[in-house]
Amino acid sequence: MSALLQVKGLTKTFGTVDAVAGIDFSIATGHCVALLGPNGAGKTTTIKMITGLLKQTAGHMDFMGSAQAGNHRELIGYLPQSPSFYNWMTGMEYVIYAGRLCGLSAAESKKRAKELLERVGISSAAKRRIGSYSGGMKQRLGLAQALVHQPKLLVMDEPVSALDPIGRREVLELLRELKRETTVLFSTHVLHDAEELCDDVIIIRNGKVALQGAIEKIRNEHRKPIIELQIERDANSERWLSSYVERIQPALTNSSKTSLFQDVQLLNGIARFTVNEVDAARRSLLEELTREQIKVSKLEIGHSSLEDLFMRVVTA
Repeated sequence: MSALLQVKGLTKTFGTVDAVAGIDFSIATGHCVALLGPNGAGKTTTIKMITGLLKQTAGHMDFMGSAQAGNHRELIGYLPQSPSFYNWMTGMEYVIYAGRLCGLSAAESKKRAKELLERVGISSAAKRRIGSYSGGMKQRLGLAQALVHQPKLLVMDEPVSALDPIGRREVLELLRELKRETTVLFSTHVLHDAEELCDDVIIIRNGKVALQGAIEKIRNEHRKPIIELQIERDANSERWLSSYVERIQPALTNSSKTSLFQDVQLLNGIARFTVNEVDAARRSLLEELTREQIKVSKLEIGHSSLEDLFMRVVTA
């Protein structure tokens, strides 16, 4: 599949600080891509450079094969993390206004505004002033203005971070529909959103790309077997679990490849063991539990998630 956007050596320096330090990535036409990273990793700075709101210090971007600066801005729809509105306008007036700013005729702007307000689910509030809209309605309105000129690339910065659970779910469902029609890039620190929606992920840390690729490929290449053990909260069981974790820690440090266990996390009486050989590790763990007569609430076998991988990558 052809690349809609190719980013090469993109850098942004503020004084002596490299907010973005020479990153390379590409976005394929028709894909939904998540830009992941902890707060301060450089996600918003990267998005502002892509959308033309911030000039890069170095590097360049090829949009549909053209590296000429500024030519691609009209092909991008942008929804910032905290969109600003004219609260005295109605929703319909605002989308028409956005269409006119994008070069559409008055008639085409009105037509598109009506279509999009219906599409994003706020047509019944089209004649209401924006100041009366909820947070979820404003995000939907922001999506409508970003789509009014039928962009080739929809770019969003943390599109659901400020929403309540209901508004968040509504906007995510809308994005699920939109990604079938256009190429989407959005930043987030919520790994579950990326797993639900995206084809590809780009994980950045300290302004550099730490890991990127197709989400399924990354998941398959990096996922590890996990054993999750939850014990009953009595003094004997808790004491045994702490002791057991302490006993296997040296093996993790000294020889993680030959040990049954690669990693262990203990929190609130629940231990998560990342293992090399799941059958052998389970057998060893069950023998120990039986011998010590430990009361078990839950013992589950699974695999590491994208969130587990994310935590390893950004804290390495």
